[in-house]
Amino acid sequence: MEKPEIIPVEVAYALPDEQVILELEAVAGITAEEAIRQSGILERYPEIDLDKNRIGVFGKLCKKDRVLRAHDRVEIYRPLIADPKEVRRKRAAEGKATKKGVREDKGI
Repeated sequence: MEKPEIIPVEVAYALPDEQVILELEAVAGITAEEAIRQSGILERYPEIDLDKNRIGVFGKLCKKDRVLRAHDRVEIYRPLIADPKEVRRKRAAEGKATKKGVREDKGI
């Protein structure tokens, strides 16, 4: 009987003040969801809900049934708390408002 191929993979999750990368050795053909479950990260961070949290491999979104390759890193993403476009609009509007009344001396 032939031994199954074992591949190294990682599972990553980041909080504002903490980043966790768990390394594991898995049987070739493992899916992203299986790697997450086998890593033990769901027990460590019970707020992770694989029906709500999106996942990806090296920054590219993927489905839970994606088959992993050796050295892939599965990333679990937290939901956004603010719309990035709205934050940029607000920051740009604040920047324009503060620059209108300010005069810069160039020291000429």
